[in-house]
Amino acid sequence: MADISRYRRMMTGKIHRVHVTQADVDYVGSITIDADLMESADILVGQEVDVVDVSNGARLTTYAIPGERGSGIICINGAAARLIHQGDIAIIMSYSLLSEDEAHSYTPRVVFVDDNNKQIELSEDPGHAPEGNTAGTDGGELRSSGVPFDEYR
Repeated sequence: MADISRYRRMMTGKIHRVHVTQADVDYVGSITIDADLMESADILVGQEVDVVDVSNGARLTTYAIPGERGSGIICINGAAARLIHQGDIAIIMSYSLLSEDEAHSYTPRVVFVDDNNKQIELSEDPGHAPEGNTAGTDGGELRSSGVPFDEYR
């Protein structure tokens, strides 16, 4: 068995600022994500994801299950529906354990969506914000954070 101390848990997939289309406490727990978005962000069925609610600050860990392709569905299921609600804006992030070498050279997949959860951009930079976007609070523009990923490496 590999020595786990030689691996780093890295953010490898992110779906940025989705609109939660459903939240149902009576569904079996997890988050249902449009299968197209899962594929673009390289999130696997059953993979652990963090969900961060931009609208209220809630943060939780659950696992991904695919929803109908092209539907834009983002459904918070089970107890998590008490923290994240229909209409909220959220960020979904997946992680992978990477070797030291992989951690310094991997390419994350960052998916940006429109108001209907349709992909508008795919980036390899976790701090990048698309130019001319209006996904910020109250329709303002999102701002990039940090230095560009490739520049830091």
